[in-house]
Parts: sequence; C-alpha cells; structure tokens
Amino acid sequence: MHHPTREDRIAGCLLAGALGDAIGAAFEGHPPNPDIAVPQNLRFTDDTQLTIATCESIIESRTVDPGNIAQQFVKSFLDRQIDGIGASTLKSLMELSAGGHWASVGAVGERSAGNGAAMRIAPLAFVLDPDIDSDRRTIRDICRITHRNDEAYAGALAIVRSIRHALAGNPLDDQLISTLTDSVHDSLVRDRLVALKDSSLSIEDYADRFGTSGYVVDSVPIAILSAVRSSDLVSTFHQIIRCGGDTDTIASMFGQIFGAAHGTRALPMEVVDLVDDISVVRKTAERFSRVSEARQ
Repeated sequence: MHHPTREDRIAGCLLAGALGDAIGAAFEGHPPNPDIAVPQNLRFTDDTQLTIATCESIIESRTVDPGNIAQQFVKSFLDRQIDGIGASTLKSLMELSAGGHWASVGAVGERSAGNGAAMRIAPLAFVLDPDIDSDRRTIRDICRITHRNDEAYAGALAIVRSIRHALAGNPLDDQLISTLTDSVHDSLVRDRLVALKDSSLSIEDYADRFGTSGYVVDSVPIAILSAVRSSDLVSTFHQIIRCGGDTDTIASMFGQIFGAAHGTRALPMEVVDLVDDISVVRKTAERFSRVSEARQ
C-alpha cells in the first residue's frame, strides 16, 4: 500500500483543492444538471487564492498569527489577486484595508454562516492540533477574520479534523464521520454530520435532501461525505458539479481532504496541469511543506 509522505500530502491537498475550485467555478450557482462539459480554460478562484495567502503568511512569518494572515489577505486583495469574493469576505477585506482590526471586521449574524472560513482553513491542519486548546482558539480566531459565526467556525474545524484524520493514515470511510460527530462541538454542522452517521446516503441523495448552497451547514458535510464516498477524484468532482449550487467551494474542500489522504499519486496530473497558474500552487506547497515540517 502506498503511504504518501507529509510533503506529498500537502501538495496533494493544495493541488486537488485548486483543481476542484477551478473545475467547479464554471458551474457555481447553477441548478442541478446531469450533463456537464468541463471547460478547457480552468482558473481557480478565491477559495484557492485565500488558501495560498494563508500559506504565504505562515511561510513568511514562521508562525500562525491571525493578524499576519489578515495582512496577507489585504495584500492579495489590494494587488487584485482574489477573484469571486463572497459578500462576508469582501466586507472584511474592505474594512481591513481601511485600517480595521482583524478581530472586529468579520461578518456576524445568520448571513455570515457561509463557506469563507472553511474553504481556506486547510493549511492549518498541517501546523495546528485542534485537540490543543490554544491551537483550537487560533483556528477560531483565523475564521473570525472574515466570519464571526459559530457555524462557520464549526465547519472550518470539521475540515481541519478531516484532514488531520487523513494525515494520521486513517482511511476515508464512515469512521471519519463518526470521529467528527464526537469531536466537533454542538452546532448545526455537527447535527448534519450526525444525520449522515450510519447512513447510506450518496452524494446525490444528500443534495436532494439537504441542498448544496453556500451555507456552511449544507456545504461542509457534503464535501466530507464526498471524501468518504469517493474512489476517483475527477469522477467525484463531476458528481458534485451535477448537484449544482456552490460547486467550486464544495469541490475544493472535498479535493483538499482527498489530496491530503492520497497524495499526488491519486491526482490526474495531466488535468491539474491545465489549470492556469497552477505553478504558483506547486511552489507554495513546496515552501509551506518545509515550514510545516519545522513546526512539528
């Protein structure tokens, strides 16, 4: 059995996440459609761009600091390096660029329970342990840069724990969902995961029953379910896209978990290479891997 190295898992996580983002971006917001044709011109969006910005902050500062990550977000925003920003994240970036403090600019209320925190949180799984109180608080603070909402934090925490489950060498199977229901705090995200526990729902069944909106309670569980049900990366991207809704973010989060579990060997590199600027993701993965190793 192939056991990816830590470096290869990081590359797999970031590259598969970027590929899912790029393939899904062309169908974001579309209704369910059984007939899809993946475009040849593939570009990743804010999901990957903010994930890369998170890595760059950790690479440059050699630490995990919410203030520094917020500054990196602003730099990328002002340099026009972020595309397709959601409303909550846009609010935060505009207020940060005007001098707002990272702890106070994040969106609040029901409308702030979107995917903006969960979609960019994956790098923290390689450098923080959510079973350590101080690390868990740091994860929460980094979510709060854009989303001061407990459901947004619960969704992000579920992604971090899923990736760490894979890093530990555990298979992506139904045990992952059981583990998450025991470790994610009381929330609607956890309730949705409980609904999946011991169920035989397919990706399509989930979409029909719960939906595939940008609401974190809908999107994070289906991304995790996709990782549990998947045997092939691109085929699962197609399943996700056919369900409609927030296709790029769901596909990206699924890809991050899948890539962390299986490494680059399970990725169709001929398709990955079609993504515009994918070399940026590769280089960031290499540099981030060196920094994350030093933090272990």
